Amino acid sequence: MGTWNDRLTELGITLPHVATPVGGYTPAIRSGMYVYTSGQLPFVGGTLPVTGKVGDTVDVAQAADLARTAALNALAAVDALVGIDAVIRVIKVTGFVASLPSFTGQAQVLNGASTFLHDVFGPAGIHARSAVGLAVLPLDSPVEVELQVEIAAL
Repeated sequence: MGTWNDRLTELGITLPHVATPVGGYTPAIRSGMYVYTSGQLPFVGGTLPVTGKVGDTVDVAQAADLARTAALNALAAVDALVGIDAVIRVIKVTGFVASLPSFTGQAQVLNGASTFLHDVFGPAGIHARSAVGLAVLPLDSPVEVELQVEIAAL
């Protein structure tokens, strides 16, 4: 088997630059054998491609794609800290979905992130997950994703 970087290349995926924090936090932090990312928005080239609430101006398919992008941005934060090839497995995904009070498909939205991580890491990408509905997210983003991954000893 090759490396995770090889797998990204096979999938035609390039890790983006990590978004610069806008406050007193870091995009990712290591504690022992784990890396925790801060919540990542689905920035593409420094901007949000879509804003608004899921179930209103954003449909489930759009939101799932945005969750995939946010997970990609979280992987970029892991890579910048320890290198993606240090990842042993994805432990947990926490996803936040800005949605109307009547919307109950948060899990469907987060499937975009989960499927992406499984595509990249195979069985090592199967993880625990929480999908949380909220009234609003920073910058009116429809989704935000954070990861917890286990890493090899560096």
